[in-house]
This record gives sequence, structure tokens and C-alpha cells, in this order.
Amino acid sequence: MCPDCGSRRIVRHEELFSLHVAHVDCDAFYASVEKRDRPDLMARPVIVGGGVRGVVSAACYVARIYGVRSAMPMFKALAACPDAVVIKPDFRKYSAAARQIRGLMEALTPLVQPLSIDEAALDLAGTEALHGMPPAAVLARFAREVEAQVGVTISIGLARNRLMAKIAAGRDKPRGFCVIGAEAPTVLAKEPVRLLPGIGPATAKKLEVMGLTRLGHLQALDDREARKRLGDDGPALVARARGEDARLVDPARDTKSISAETTFDTDIADAPSLERHLWRLAEKLADRLRREDFAAGGVVLKLKTADFALRTRTQRLPNPTRLPDVLFDAARALLAREIDGTRYRLIGIGSAPLRPGAEADPPDLADPKAPRRIAAQSAIDALRAKFGDKSIGRGRGLG
Repeated sequence: MCPDCGSRRIVRHEELFSLHVAHVDCDAFYASVEKRDRPDLMARPVIVGGGVRGVVSAACYVARIYGVRSAMPMFKALAACPDAVVIKPDFRKYSAAARQIRGLMEALTPLVQPLSIDEAALDLAGTEALHGMPPAAVLARFAREVEAQVGVTISIGLARNRLMAKIAAGRDKPRGFCVIGAEAPTVLAKEPVRLLPGIGPATAKKLEVMGLTRLGHLQALDDREARKRLGDDGPALVARARGEDARLVDPARDTKSISAETTFDTDIADAPSLERHLWRLAEKLADRLRREDFAAGGVVLKLKTADFALRTRTQRLPNPTRLPDVLFDAARALLAREIDGTRYRLIGIGSAPLRPGAEADPPDLADPKAPRRIAAQSAIDALRAKFGDKSIGRGRGLG
């Protein structure tokens, strides 16, 4: 027990006060926010996701005891945990909580690189004089502040580099604080190759055929053999298997894409029905772009067929935009080419590449009605901010 505060949560490591690269990962973020707002659900299994044909966006740790996992089809999740409380995602609420956490991170160090809505890499090198304590102590205090001010818990990984910090953050969830230093190769050696970020099922299968099932097997390869057996990327893969990572925490590298999608209760094949869903998603996408101060430099249409085949189509835009009607028109043109009798279970719209919000919807002599559309959308946004998302809508969103 800690002699100062009596806590049993003790972290010991020879390099504890010299390491400065951290990975912060919120614990079951969406579900944690929902439990924060509904304390009566604290001991209940909670699943955040769509309808019975949707997928699990997040599952609390109680639900995970029953085998529920993110990205699991909802019908399987409910079969495994029939008593679960299912809540539709509220991304506006989650974004607000994420902004609070990011603000607390940026008070620690300017070197914060968001990796998703609920995780980020931080480098606290050189901040000891500012905070009057080493990075490990600063991070422990930060975890308490997040719980007190935001109402959710986080797990922290502290290591020599970003790769090991991320792996450490996942080892003791929830409310974890894991430290990995020089012992990284030994820690990794017995782990399956799938532990490394970027190694998916297909790559893992190829490695398994070669007899490389553990990271220790990769560690044993020299550069020459790694290149011979694994191709030009082999030496880099072996280096990561040893826990080596030269990437810096780069605040300039941020979100690469923003999207919205929905899974239907029944498969849909006709254009009018698909377009109604597409319009609602275009409005969601435009709202997220505006809130995160981005513009879409292009549109991505995502479709999943009844037999789970994925179709992705892209279209660059003449000018960056965050107007829902411009996003919708571009995606509808892509959708028209896919209306061939195929029945779809999911539709989505995304923005890639992302552009700074300041570049959105510049004046266009070829489109004299653009200022009027921008003004109309601004009025709609203002009304929704004051009276709620359902206070006003456009006719094409009805039905």
C-alpha cells in the first residue's frame, strides 16, 4: 500500500521516472459516457450500437464478461448477453467528452497526437520543470482529473516509444497504468504476432504458414533472412517485433477521415429508399465536419451487400465542402451506378481527404446560388444548436 494515500494501486519499474512517451486509451468510452449519464446502469451490461442488424460500437466491461465485443453483430451480442441495455450512439455527447479530455492532455504537453476519438499519444519529455514532477506522476494525476472532471476512466501505457506505449496501455484495462522499458523484447517474445498493430488476420495467416506464430519467432530473424522470407518490409516488421519504433509524437498528424453509416433493419435495393438514408448520413457527416473544423476534399460511398460483400466508391470534389447537399449530390451520383438490383444491408458516406475548415465552400463564379445555400445551412445549424437536431429538417429527409 502507498504510505502516503493508502492506495493498493502501486506501479513499480526501474525506468518509471525516466520514461516520457505515453499512450492514453479511454476505457469502453461510449459505454462509459452512457453510464456516467445514467448511474442506474452502472452495474448493468451496456451495449452501444444500432438496431438488431447493426453492430456493437462499444460494450462495457460487464457486457464483455459475456463475450460481447466491439464490431460484433448485434444479434450475436444479444444472444450472448440477452439482459444487456442497448443504447443508440450519441456522437455529439462523445465528442464533447473527448474534447474535455483533449483539453486536459494539452495542459500536460504540446506534443499530443490524437489517434481516434478515445485515444492519443503524448510525449512529456522536458515537462518535469513545468509540472514539478516526472511524467509518470503527471500522468497519474491526469487519470484522476479525467475521472473527476469528465466522469470516465482511462488506461495509460508508458514506454520508450509509441508502439510499446500503445501495447502497454492495453495490458491492464480498465484503469490501467502499465510501464514497459528495456524489457520490451522479452515481454513481446511470447505474444502472438497479431499483437502488433497492423498485423491482421490475412498477414497472421501468412506468417503462420511460415511457422512464425509468436513475436519471438520474428525477433530471431536477421535483416537478410527477414527480407528473403517477408519481402522488403520484413526488417521493419522484425524491428517492431523487438519493440523498436522511431515514430515521433506529431500533433500535426490528426484525423484522416470522418464518416457516418447506418445498417438497415431489412435489406434495401431501391434508389429512393437508399437516397433517404444517404441524405440523413450526409447531414450527420456535415455536422461532424463542422464540429471538428474540417472540410471534405472528396466523398467516399460505402455499401455492404446482403451477403456482406463491401463496395467502396470515391469521388474528388471541385472545392472542399461541409454542406450536406453538396456531399449528398456527389454520393448520390456514386450510388446511382450501384443500383442494379443488389440488396444492401448498410450504407455509409465519408470524407477523404480532409481539408482545413477554413477552405470550406469558397466563392464559385460557376455557382451563383452557393452563398444562399451556405446562409440557409448556417440558419439551420443555429436553430438545431438552440432547439435540438430534430427542430428543423429538409423535405428530402422525411419518410
